[in-house]
Amino acid sequence: MKKASLTLHPDYRIGEISPRLFGAFLEPIGSMVNGSMYNPKHPSADGQGMRRDFYEALKAAELPCVRLPGGNFVSGWQWKDSIGPLSQRKVRLDPAWFQFIPNEVGHDEYLQWAEKAGAEPIYTVNLATGTLQDAADCVEYTNFEGGTWWSDLRKKNGHSAPYGVKTWCLGNEMDGPWQIGSREKDPRGYGVMAHEASKLMKWIDPKIETVACVSSSPFLSHYPDWDMQVLEECYGTVDYISLHHYHSAPPDMPEALLAGCLAYEDYIRTEIALCDFLKTKLRTKKTMMLALDEYGSMLRPRGEAHLGLAGRQNAEMFGLFRPDRAYVRHDPDDWSSRRMPPMQGEMLSALGTAGTMLVMLRHADRIKIGCATGGLGCLARTDREHVWKGAAYYPFTQMIRFARGVSLACPVRCDTYDVPGYAIDDMNQYGGFSGVPTVQAAAALNEQKEELSVFVLNADLQEAQQLRMDLRAFPGWRLAEHTALFAPEQDAVNTFDQPERIAPRACPDTALDGGFVTAALQPASWNVFRFTRGN
Repeated sequence: MKKASLTLHPDYRIGEISPRLFGAFLEPIGSMVNGSMYNPKHPSADGQGMRRDFYEALKAAELPCVRLPGGNFVSGWQWKDSIGPLSQRKVRLDPAWFQFIPNEVGHDEYLQWAEKAGAEPIYTVNLATGTLQDAADCVEYTNFEGGTWWSDLRKKNGHSAPYGVKTWCLGNEMDGPWQIGSREKDPRGYGVMAHEASKLMKWIDPKIETVACVSSSPFLSHYPDWDMQVLEECYGTVDYISLHHYHSAPPDMPEALLAGCLAYEDYIRTEIALCDFLKTKLRTKKTMMLALDEYGSMLRPRGEAHLGLAGRQNAEMFGLFRPDRAYVRHDPDDWSSRRMPPMQGEMLSALGTAGTMLVMLRHADRIKIGCATGGLGCLARTDREHVWKGAAYYPFTQMIRFARGVSLACPVRCDTYDVPGYAIDDMNQYGGFSGVPTVQAAAALNEQKEELSVFVLNADLQEAQQLRMDLRAFPGWRLAEHTALFAPEQDAVNTFDQPERIAPRACPDTALDGGFVTAALQPASWNVFRFTRGN
């Protein structure tokens, strides 16, 4: 059996853990809005047509925040078309995803749904086809107390109190060649726009905070220079930068999925370094915080890939000009044409997401907002009729509930492996990964509750590992529990009829003796160790 070790000490402090670190992202693509969130024909539908079973499951999972309503979608969406009586709302086309937008779910419905789910909304304004005035009006409608056209209109539309949305994203992926109104060729123009939007929106509501876009993918050839040019224009007026990254691996290279931790480490460290360079260059005392508000790790089959592009992309490469492409009108009650998440490798996908969360926790001093693109599905898997808990539910909710307080560094010694380079498509091309750790870990110390939680992922897909954890710096603490999540069979999945095929199991053989914990880590497993002080 392979051996690994890690060391914990209360002085190995990284930073305070934000309560918004493990949130989710929502965009009307496929069935997430039209079907899972909204279906007036569903037996559990409330007066707005929202599925109670879905938002109650998210509330029970303690989802802290949700970024909405997009995404690429929002760069062509006019929020003013989506308020007031349903009969008076405008039906529009969504050029981002080639679908009809009937606006049955509009601005108010999105925010009220977040209230029902118990999640803080993080709102994205349209800075592509939208104007500065549209953004300012949106803040006024949403947050101003009353006595103006927009705030009184909100009251007329049924929400007397301000929504109090705190965090506002200034556009979406504004450098992407696939984006409506892309500023790919004009980073300083977007930086000035973000600067002016942030000023005006904060003049409407000085309590809000704003998030500026930086490069929407480290694969793009203008990364990170685009980021630098943007931030030179708006560093002083925004509070966060918005990071997006999707890590992909082909199904025949599952070990590459769990190497994604290194891709995220490189991306996050680069952005931190860039921000800190600008902090000095601009002679400011302000330290920029990060929002990883779109991310995902997934298995994807290889497609057509033209090697040697070095990130040079154009709109034609994303299939946006196909003459056979038609606009689709989604029926929330009809799932026959929906692209469902892949059911194979559910445990592996859960580990990919969990590995990214560990990276975020290890950078808790700078990452203060996190929104997993598949987060809603992780916390509440759905089909046309049902809601249930998939494998990813468990690491996601354990991080939400137990990663509280201060993030602690926990250096790991373990075997490593290498991954050769591969290409998924023109966009997602990897030069390979060297020294991928077979054991990935992060820890949280909740001093108020006198709890220590250690999260450990065994990225070795074939072999168990013997873990030795040095806890001598925590005298008087006891092991409360060690649970392990792993699949009984490689292709096991949770379904509505069998919702606990993959679920955490207690590990009674794990022991704490003489300040050292010894534990066996199952192959391809997620492990949570919880410690408390005293009895």
